[in-house]
Amino acid sequence: MIRHDKLYRATFVERPNRFIVRADLDGAIVTCHMPNPGRLWELLFPGTSLMLRKAPADSGRKTSYDVIGVFRDDVPVLMDTQYNNDVASALIARKLIPGWESWSVLRREVAVEGSRFDLLLHRDDELFFVEVKSCTLFGRTGAMFPDAVTERGKKHLLHLAALQERGYRTGLLFLVQWDRADWFLPDYHTDPAFADTFAAVQDKLDWKAFSVAWDEEFSLPRPGRELIYPGHILKRENHDGGDYMAVLHVKRETACEVGSLGRLIFLPGYYVYVGSAKKNLAARLARHSRVRKKMHWHLDYLRRIADITATVPVRTADDLEHDLARRLEKIAVSSVERFGCTDCGCASHLFYFHENPVHYRPFMNVVEDFRINRLQQFI
Repeated sequence: MIRHDKLYRATFVERPNRFIVRADLDGAIVTCHMPNPGRLWELLFPGTSLMLRKAPADSGRKTSYDVIGVFRDDVPVLMDTQYNNDVASALIARKLIPGWESWSVLRREVAVEGSRFDLLLHRDDELFFVEVKSCTLFGRTGAMFPDAVTERGKKHLLHLAALQERGYRTGLLFLVQWDRADWFLPDYHTDPAFADTFAAVQDKLDWKAFSVAWDEEFSLPRPGRELIYPGHILKRENHDGGDYMAVLHVKRETACEVGSLGRLIFLPGYYVYVGSAKKNLAARLARHSRVRKKMHWHLDYLRRIADITATVPVRTADDLEHDLARRLEKIAVSSVERFGCTDCGCASHLFYFHENPVHYRPFMNVVEDFRINRLQQFI
């Protein structure tokens, strides 16, 4: 299972779409295929180190390289999702997955009733269908999946549960590409539907979250450990309520009337608005996305001149709105006084950044702390 491809170290420049990355390789900008279609906000920042593999000369591809891995805190993280089944098969063959030591890989890429599962294991005549997922979203000690909405992942959960009810053995293997993780949860902030489905069927499935570690050549993973599943946190936090950050883009300097705040001048750049919704959080975010509506919140006025480029919900049973505002105030270029906070003691709930904050590591550190790291207190 050792890779023999030569790898090249480069630095991340930009990601125009899910499948394309531009990287600086020895001073030249090269176009690369990104095999991991996830959001990857927490991993890809300008200057982040990448490991690339050159595409075959006769491939006819428009992209000259593949992104094999990235580095987070100098730790290699695998991006090549096509390699996951190799890794899973090797771990199972080496009897390293707890509880699966008696199983062997019979086939790979098995089609069943319209679904395709990654592995078919067997133990004598008994069969075991397994789907393998690569987990690249993690904090200091926790890991979550997925990092983007996955209808396909939800479909796999439901189909595996249906097969199990008909007498088949079924399960999932989440390969967590971060051996510092101790616990695993579905990412209910990003995909609450997947999280709800996972919570409903997880006790029917034989599933594992298992960490691995990589060397810089991504040649052979070092097995880590099985992660714990603190399901009580999911019950506590996964509700349609909590706090959120909305990222808005103002393309040019514009004056805008903002309710009782009067006429304000907004500079070109990005703004992050902090809000909360104790219930109906999804509906609140959908409302913010609409331009035509009755003016109510300060943000409604700003939406007339600004596009929302991202929303970051933090689903929680706690009131974190003002803590979020205080954290953003420390890293933002500036803030708009009294915006969105006339009913509290905060100086502002709207913060200005020159560049898109989702590509700014300090901002994503705030997101990680409120979405993942703060959950450590409940373990």
